[in-house]
Amino acid sequence: MKKMIVLLHGVGSRGSDLQGLGKYWSQTLDDVIIATPDGPSPFDMGPGFQWFSVNGITDETRAARIAEARSAFNATINGLLEKHDVQPGRDKLVLSGFSQGAIMSLDALVNAEWPLAAVVAFSGRLASAQPWQPAPHTPVLLVHGESDPVIHYQQSQHAAELLGAAGVDVDTYFEPGVPHTITANGAMKAANFLLPLLNRVD
Repeated sequence: MKKMIVLLHGVGSRGSDLQGLGKYWSQTLDDVIIATPDGPSPFDMGPGFQWFSVNGITDETRAARIAEARSAFNATINGLLEKHDVQPGRDKLVLSGFSQGAIMSLDALVNAEWPLAAVVAFSGRLASAQPWQPAPHTPVLLVHGESDPVIHYQQSQHAAELLGAAGVDVDTYFEPGVPHTITANGAMKAANFLLPLLNRVD
């Protein structure tokens, strides 16, 4: 059985920006494959990449942007699965994202794109259009700084409520005084969350 974590960057960033987190997790978690892909399209307001455009985005249009991004996102993940010969269900696949990457991770969860061993969403929100069909046995950890000026931490609180109501097992970790970033404490909390899930024999 293989174990793979796909780390998904935020808008205007790139996969290499999460390699530090990936290195830490690869040292902490046993025999895990870490993938840090770039988003499928160049960021349309500067350097880097994006999963979907935020140019002119509103609360009303965000769900449609996410839905439009799904095909290219799925192709990116499926390409990684093929490259590493990972078969979700037989093997353990974890999606973990920061900001826009977190949004896409949660979208994959609620649309049951793949059997997932877990989802870890840093500084994100659940903005996918309903109805949802999440796999009820996919544990989720939502990590968010309480001083985040980009995506308010209440978005993760709200996501936890919605996912819990949908039957998903959700854990949260809110960090006082932390802005829009991934901290060492957040990375450690996530590693401790993932370790038993990845080592469990189902």
